[in-house]
Amino acid sequence: MYNKKTVKDIDVAHKRVLLRVDFNVPLYEGMVTDDTRIREALPTIRYLIEHDARVIIASHLGRPAGGNQFESQFSLMPVAMRLIQLLGKPVTVIGGSRIAGEEAVSASLALKDGQVMMLENLRFDDGEKACDPRFVHRLASLCDIYVNDAFGAAHRAHASISGVPQIVPAVSGLLMAKEVQTLTGMLSDPKRPFVAILGGSKVSDKIGIIENLMNIADTILIGGAMCFTFLLAQGKSVGTSKVEKDMVDTAQRILDLAKEKGVDLRIPVDVVCANMFADAADKKTVTVDEIPDDMMGLDIGPETVKLYREAIMGAATVFWNGPMGVFEFPSFEAGTRGVAEAVADSPATSIIGGGDSGAAIKKFELENEVSFISTGGGASMRLLEGKPLPGLEALEDKDVYEE
Repeated sequence: MYNKKTVKDIDVAHKRVLLRVDFNVPLYEGMVTDDTRIREALPTIRYLIEHDARVIIASHLGRPAGGNQFESQFSLMPVAMRLIQLLGKPVTVIGGSRIAGEEAVSASLALKDGQVMMLENLRFDDGEKACDPRFVHRLASLCDIYVNDAFGAAHRAHASISGVPQIVPAVSGLLMAKEVQTLTGMLSDPKRPFVAILGGSKVSDKIGIIENLMNIADTILIGGAMCFTFLLAQGKSVGTSKVEKDMVDTAQRILDLAKEKGVDLRIPVDVVCANMFADAADKKTVTVDEIPDDMMGLDIGPETVKLYREAIMGAATVFWNGPMGVFEFPSFEAGTRGVAEAVADSPATSIIGGGDSGAAIKKFELENEVSFISTGGGASMRLLEGKPLPGLEALEDKDVYEE
């Protein structure tokens, strides 16, 4: 059960609403190349417009150098242009010499019901990441109500995420509620069998999730470069594959814990190796007992894909986070593609943990074949580790009434 108030729990009519979204989207030559995060925020934006709110949209984009200055390559103007196309109504971008300065205050006071304005990139002001109280108060001065729909940034204790809610009434947007409900629901009451697929490069990045899922999942499938640390823990030679030698003991502890808890933790039985990290590298498929000393593993092999597919097809709930190999190289995308297609073909409720997994699903044009794709990489990972999200914790709780 989601215990935070949403925009539907308060009266937003005639109020200035500061809506924090996550419009940190990819750009190329001044154009948005993936508008997923913009589209996902539309239900909240439209709800506010339809209920006569005066909407002030705020987001960060990329990693500007800072120093309280404008950097054109990180401007939110291209994002605003795409939002205008999707909304079908004007959106004014307010920059000025200071983010949330006098110009923004005047513009917010001039807004009429149903109108929308957008602040320039919050990270142009050093006070955003530092959660500087002065910047927090400047943002708060723009609004009567604060709404957080930026799930993808909810793990950051920044001014616009955890600072402003300390000053003005703060509730969640519809996307925030959907993300949290979906992910926490999966953790608390998954349909079984529950299969978790975890990839990526480092065991250290996923250790918290693996340990938490060890208490929930029936089967855990390991892929990506982190599988070589597990193979090393089993005493196998991994050639020049990427490993975390300081995590070998941790990997062994996880393998032992899986046996103790009766979790079916699987690691690859074969891999695709290459003589160098390049798409055009010479490659060969070998069992995990035959990895050449002078080659590195860059993908899981076809036998592993077959075994993983069988597990996925027998699941009732599937969670996937992390690619199975270097899927950015066409020569080493087969493992990730095979797992993605299995997840898409499975009758299970399928939840994709955002980040590279979401990118892979989109690359293989399978986004309409899965149940849910999270918009938050780091935020979803933190939630799955069982850790609090500053942006969520700062919002008002729902009132609980007993019948």
